[in-house]
Amino acid sequence: MAKRDYYEVLGVDRSADDSELKSAYRKLAMKLHPDRNPDDAEAERGFKEANEAYDVLRDEEKRGAYDRYGHAAFESAAAQRGGGFEFSGGFADIFDEMFGDFVGGGRGRRQANSRGADLRYNLDVTLEDAFAGKQTRVRVNTSISCETCQGSGAEGGAAPATCPSCHGAGKIRAQQGFFTVERSCPTCHGAGRVIDNPCRACSGAGRVEREKTLSVNIPAGVEDGTRIRVSGEGEAGLRGGPAGDLYIFVSIKPHRFFRRDGADIQCRVPIPLTTAALGGTLEVPTIDGNRARVNIPAGTQTGQQFRLRSKGMSVLRSSARGDMYVQAQVETPVNLTKQQRELLRQFDEAGGGHSHSPEAEGFFTKVKELWEDFRE
Repeated sequence: MAKRDYYEVLGVDRSADDSELKSAYRKLAMKLHPDRNPDDAEAERGFKEANEAYDVLRDEEKRGAYDRYGHAAFESAAAQRGGGFEFSGGFADIFDEMFGDFVGGGRGRRQANSRGADLRYNLDVTLEDAFAGKQTRVRVNTSISCETCQGSGAEGGAAPATCPSCHGAGKIRAQQGFFTVERSCPTCHGAGRVIDNPCRACSGAGRVEREKTLSVNIPAGVEDGTRIRVSGEGEAGLRGGPAGDLYIFVSIKPHRFFRRDGADIQCRVPIPLTTAALGGTLEVPTIDGNRARVNIPAGTQTGQQFRLRSKGMSVLRSSARGDMYVQAQVETPVNLTKQQRELLRQFDEAGGGHSHSPEAEGFFTKVKELWEDFRE
């Protein structure tokens, strides 16, 4: 199968500049990368084709040869060496160059002294703790710097030596025809340094696995899903590299009485029928552990709300507080005695229908009108 034109592969004009080439390759690489297209042979072929095209066109010398001779330029060079043409650094190096910033840098830096990984810890707190704030301790399994070698990875804490093959560059170059091919150093694997005598405690990694206990401050007013960053408390870096961060994700447990709504608190309170009808006063609990009085006016209905100012949640990084809303839930009496039932019957007979129940009266009036409409 004949090779496609490299410009056609990337979807650019032959006059495209470096930025246009890079942008076109980035889009294709993100779309066709094998991690995004597992078990897709067509996407894998397209990804390799895009890498090959970009590797040639991004290099001024290679691009000039390609513009002049086409694919034959590389076939001739391959014939002189008795093997296939090797692109600078290979496909993975191109992808590292383009997207290394998103994954922590190129392979050489990761091998040398890369930053440690970030850690996640899920912390459940009560609504009361979210209101008042809390100092708590968490235990995480992580990697810490090796105490034996002080994180260097070398026995006795000795500093790693400069790689004799690449002289610290992490890459080596070789001349092949009229091309210069650059690839990762096979001796140090791109690190630029080698350890002659690895630390026996950490096997040269410069870090060991440990459980660590940390004190964490949960601020007052924290909300469900809040992410708290603890700088430098993630995994230790490889061979002395900087540590990652610890991210604590806060989850607030459901409360048996209160429901949070931002900085406000909702609370449903059952009210006896007599209190709802005649009026009265109720005491309700508040999130700060105290009590508050609520005046219930005569004729209170289910669903009616009463606002208690500044009795809600703390507001994060502020001295302000939200409000508390008490929602009435009028309770129908049960287990009535014979005398109580008789009194209710007398009340109903003396009431003249639904005159004391405006919602019921309005509902049944509308029902009556509906039936009359059907009869017409």
